[in-house]
Amino acid sequence: MTNRAVFLLSLAAFASAASLRATDTLLPQLAAEFSVTTGSAASVVTAFAISYGLLQAIYGPLGDRYGKYLMVCATTLASALGTFACAAAPTLDVLVLARFGAGATVGALIPLSMAWIGDVVAYEQRQALIARFLLGQILGTAFGQSVAGVLGEHYGWRAIFIVLGVLYLVVGTLLLLELRNNPITRRSANEATVTIGAGLARMAGLLTQRWVRIVIGTVFLEGMMMFGSIAFIPTHLQQRFSLGPAVAGAMVSAYAVGGVLYALSAKRFVAGLGERGLAAGGGLALAAGYLWLALAPVAWASVPGIALIGVGFYMLHNTLQVNATQMAPAARGSAVSLFALCLFTGQSVGVWLAGRVVDAYGTAVVFLAVSLGLALLGFSFRWQLNIQARSARA
Repeated sequence: MTNRAVFLLSLAAFASAASLRATDTLLPQLAAEFSVTTGSAASVVTAFAISYGLLQAIYGPLGDRYGKYLMVCATTLASALGTFACAAAPTLDVLVLARFGAGATVGALIPLSMAWIGDVVAYEQRQALIARFLLGQILGTAFGQSVAGVLGEHYGWRAIFIVLGVLYLVVGTLLLLELRNNPITRRSANEATVTIGAGLARMAGLLTQRWVRIVIGTVFLEGMMMFGSIAFIPTHLQQRFSLGPAVAGAMVSAYAVGGVLYALSAKRFVAGLGERGLAAGGGLALAAGYLWLALAPVAWASVPGIALIGVGFYMLHNTLQVNATQMAPAARGSAVSLFALCLFTGQSVGVWLAGRVVDAYGTAVVFLAVSLGLALLGFSFRWQLNIQARSARA
């Protein structure tokens, strides 16, 4: 029963990730239609990420109070409305506003799903199960980027939002049926002891803990560098190699292939490298992937670099996610939502900064900068894991 419940959460994660990345491939098309620069068109990515992150301050306590699975179900159904509003937007400003609204509900899906898994699955089995759960997120990323490119090229940029809106309705209905029929999905609600105000205070109180500050600070920088740059990979392929949105989106799906390779081999990665090895190795793989992408002389040569970015990101990020589920077990919903808030606040800052650099100097400069930054970040977190392990033994 747990596996079925996690599978449905993985479908919600699929829809969430597809929404997050749906506009990446469409940025040149949006820029042309609304007569703005690519950096200005990227405001549709920034708006989504800002609301996605800010609302974590509400969803964490709500999940602790009413039940995380219930909140995932409710926000999945609500996400259909914001997504259909994106499809109907007549101007760029309205599209940015609709993306902000969509991000406000979509933001609950992955963090609360992870927190629910943390509630019902023992820590020893959690990293491998979260890696399997992440398959939905990984495949959703590929779907959002590649299918948006195909639909955008043949039917216009609005088509992807119609498809995603229908997907939210279907997945939300399946989650509702699971809530009714599977008792384990109703675990983790704590109606007698947790109020929303107390939950918000608890989230703020987590910042007094050193390890919490390390984990959320690391994920903020990861989000800023990783997602600030990945949003412009389809633009890089279209502008540097004169590709269409469909081909560029298909090539970017190599990122998901790399992520799937990691997820399917997660047990062996964890056993062979451990948390510290995954953090450092993930940083190195990300650095190599972005350097490869920046220097690739022809379009097809970019694909291995994009796949390496996928492997490296999930090596590092999965390690951060597992630590997030355990850094405050008594307030796991609030802790994971704080983690997501920092991740997507970092993304919104990163997309804004990268947009300015892309307009002024081009995409390759962004990729070279994050190559160095992500390598340093991976080794820094490895060092912090060493300190934390020594502190736990003492």
